[in-house]
Amino acid sequence: MIGTESEDETPGTPESQPPAPPRAATRGASGAALVAIGILGSRIFGLLRQMLQARYLGASAAADAFVAAFKIPNLLQTLFGEGVLSGSFIPVYARLVASGEEEEAGRVAGAVLALLGLVVAVIVLVGVVAAPALVPLIAAGFRGEKRELTIQLVRIFFPGAGIFVLGAWTQGILNTHRRFLLSYSAGILWNVAMIAALVWLGPRSTPTDLVSQLAWASVVGAALQFLVQVPGTLRLERRLRIRPDRSSPHTRTVMRNFGPVFVSRGVVQISSYIDQWIATFLPNGVVAILGYAQTVYVLPVSLFGMAISAAQLPAMSAVIGHEEEIAASLRGTLDGSLRQLAYFVIASAAAFIAFGDVISRVLFESGRFTAQDSVFAWGVLAGSAVGLLASTMGRLYSSTYYALRDTRTPLRYALIRVAITTVLGLIFALPLPKLLGIDPRWGGAGLTVSAGIAGWCEFVLLRHALNQRIGTTGLPVRYTSTLWVAAVIAAAAGWAMRFVAPTGHALAERAVAGVMILGTFGVVYLAATIVLRVPEANTALRRLRLKR
Repeated sequence: MIGTESEDETPGTPESQPPAPPRAATRGASGAALVAIGILGSRIFGLLRQMLQARYLGASAAADAFVAAFKIPNLLQTLFGEGVLSGSFIPVYARLVASGEEEEAGRVAGAVLALLGLVVAVIVLVGVVAAPALVPLIAAGFRGEKRELTIQLVRIFFPGAGIFVLGAWTQGILNTHRRFLLSYSAGILWNVAMIAALVWLGPRSTPTDLVSQLAWASVVGAALQFLVQVPGTLRLERRLRIRPDRSSPHTRTVMRNFGPVFVSRGVVQISSYIDQWIATFLPNGVVAILGYAQTVYVLPVSLFGMAISAAQLPAMSAVIGHEEEIAASLRGTLDGSLRQLAYFVIASAAAFIAFGDVISRVLFESGRFTAQDSVFAWGVLAGSAVGLLASTMGRLYSSTYYALRDTRTPLRYALIRVAITTVLGLIFALPLPKLLGIDPRWGGAGLTVSAGIAGWCEFVLLRHALNQRIGTTGLPVRYTSTLWVAAVIAAAAGWAMRFVAPTGHALAERAVAGVMILGTFGVVYLAATIVLRVPEANTALRRLRLKR
């Protein structure tokens, strides 16, 4: 349980109702809804892509190579794209836009694009040439044909990753101007390109050939995702001047913040790389299973943590006033957003623990992906539930630091997280299954558990330091406990539904069982939180009625 010890009101009493959110929080809430809609659409297509990958690739050596190969270019996208822009560029650019300095905003945006493009072009070129030296850094356990295939895939992925970085820049411009839906739904095109390749080539290709074709489809999808955002970006930023001009003090501020943000985001990514590096020493298929399960367990992180933090960052960065006014605004925004996060993320964590096998069977179990693979995927999902809430809340706390122009504090705590992840990951994944006398493939679940523990350590440090700076923030203990009580009640109802749901292996039977079990869980959770007078439950119910 998390929260501040002073928060001891009874759920449902007037005192327990959250305070009216500040104006920035209200704008952020509507923006978060648009971000969530865009991400949800992209993730739905992503799940469809993963279902097809599981069908035609399964937990094979080729699937392992595909998942591992995408990690290196994905680092380029995250660091130079999403990471740098969210932590260094957007706060500066949003402040200029809010202040009405449109000419300077266009100048800074163009300079960042030019400098980012030059750096990324060099890195892509080096990455393609140096792929054989890079692969051992992420897949030291791969040998022979599996290693050669991974090298080939890395070379294909790198150009697409460079295009992704440009797409992240357009996304930053669109988000600052509160055009969230387009920027976050553009990812659908990337998934569609790969889905088309799987549907057309999957039935008639070997796994080895298919992963190469799928990698090229990823590059095409990245280009489509970027191009669809360009017209809207140019309409919003008409004073754009694309040249590597470093004379502006605002551009220099972005560059000065670049280093700490780059390292901070890189450290977070290193945790994921360490997990994968350790997984390459486990039996064939573990890397692929981690990849499939990740598609599921990052969904609540993306829908709630990323959606809310992405929408709130421009709003928090644009807050102007005295230090006490800014602190009060940030506290209100942060606390309101944390409640929204917890309402959905705690339910997701409970579902992963109780029904991870059901989720895996419905989404992935067909073709080359077996029932035994679903069991191990359940273990990975249950392990991810350990740190799910910490990961989503940590994103929001990091965004608050970035809004305050502080990029160094998140970096320090990210370093601690990596150290804990490394030590615990090595223990939980490699020697622990042997000591317990269980299948080595359970080491994949050990990796997500260790990452979750490290995530909690980082979150506690982030919250403690921020509370000293802007005042007390966090979730009330009773609020968090109430949500967990509701989640346990819902999980019990879902388990009861297992006894009447179909148990066959046909796709239709698995789908019906999934709807019955997970649907029961969702309905009971909503009902339980309404009975327990959780304000966010009524908000969710109103949104459902509006959609109807």
